[in-house]
Amino acid sequence: MAKIYSKKVMISKNLKPNKEVVSFLLSYSQALTVVKIEDKSFEIIAN
Repeated sequence: MAKIYSKKVMISKNLKPNKEVVSFLLSYSQALTVVKIEDKSFEIIAN
């Protein structure tokens, strides 16, 4: 029989990211540029 995975909900309330992770994500998002040309999109990371 198939297991039903949707019955158990796992919620973790202790989600606290490290300062290094937040800093990395912010710097990555600032360096990321998305260029759309017609129906294609290009992601460019400018370091």
